[in-house]
Amino acid sequence: MALTALIDSSLLEDTFTIVPRLDRPSTYKDHQYQGSTTQWDKALANTATLYVGNLSFYTTEEQLYEIFSKAGEIKRIIMGLSRNTKTPCGFCFVEYYTHESALECMKYVNGTKLDDRIIRTDLDPGFREGRQFGRGRSGGQVRDEYRQEYDEAR
Repeated sequence: MALTALIDSSLLEDTFTIVPRLDRPSTYKDHQYQGSTTQWDKALANTATLYVGNLSFYTTEEQLYEIFSKAGEIKRIIMGLSRNTKTPCGFCFVEYYTHESALECMKYVNGTKLDDRIIRTDLDPGFREGRQFGRGRSGGQVRDEYRQEYDEAR
C-alpha cells in the first residue's frame, strides 16, 4: 500500500508543499499595533489592505495603479512619505474593495520587479491616518537608516 494512501490528503497541502503559498501573510507584526496578537490575526484575516515595500523613491501612483489593478479593483493608494520632507520614501498602502483581491495581489505581485527593485507585499490590518509617514529618525523608513550599501535607486 502506498504511503500517501495512509495519509489524509488534506494534510499534505500544508505539510509537504515544495513551494510555499504566496498568498499568506508574513509573520511580521507592527510593533505600534495597539491590539493583541489574536486581534492582529483576526484583522489580517479580513483586511483588504496591503503594505507594499522596497519601492523606488521615483515610483509613481500611476505605475502602482497599473500593476496592482490587475489583481482587483483598487479603492485607493496611499504613498508613504518622509515625515520631514513629505516626499516618497519607498513604501505605500494599497486598499482593495475585497480581501480576495488583496490575496490575489500578494500571490501575483509579491517579489516582482518595479523600477528595477524587487517589491514586497504583505497584508496590513488597515490604514490609519499618520501611517503614511516614515518612522525613521530622518523621517523616512527605519530600514533605510540601517543600510550599509548605497542604493541609488532609493
